[in-house]
Amino acid sequence: MNANLETLRQTLLALLVEYAYQEGDFVLSSGQQSNYYINCKQVSLNAEGALAIGKLLFSQLPEGTQAVAGLTLGADPIVTAVSVISALENVPIPALIIRKEAKGHGTKAYIEGPSLTVGTKVVVLEDVVTTGKSAMLAVQRLRDVGYTVEWVMALVDREQGGRQLYESKGLKFTALFSIQDLKNSYGSPL
Repeated sequence: MNANLETLRQTLLALLVEYAYQEGDFVLSSGQQSNYYINCKQVSLNAEGALAIGKLLFSQLPEGTQAVAGLTLGADPIVTAVSVISALENVPIPALIIRKEAKGHGTKAYIEGPSLTVGTKVVVLEDVVTTGKSAMLAVQRLRDVGYTVEWVMALVDREQGGRQLYESKGLKFTALFSIQDLKNSYGSPL
């Protein structure tokens, strides 16, 4: 990672620790109890955070990526940020948003965004990975319409089984930060 991207990574870590990470008693979307919570939307919907997320994830996309996608709502600003940065870098990559339930009217689609050809190489983006089930739903929806999905990328890996689930399904996984990165920075000056 070049010096500018490493500086951007440290900026994003500081934003996540300051605005997204909280300690307390929480119930996660997976149903698990946790003594901390990470609400990445506090950063991904912030202009500086979105810019950092877009640049960092764009810089790590696997070669040949033709689209990015994610499950609504957490991934919406992330896939948009990466798509916008790709256009600024003159390598435009469309963004797709995957619904949890089919739209109840019109085309009743699960996937929003431009129609792409069968076989399009799509990378699934996620904000926080715990068990990995949310991103797997996105992967399945994309594969069901004929897209090729080999990668899941996240902002934060809670290190609670997501990586293992992805690998067991033949997917590659990377995250910008582990939960330890956030915990180690929490309460200490960055």
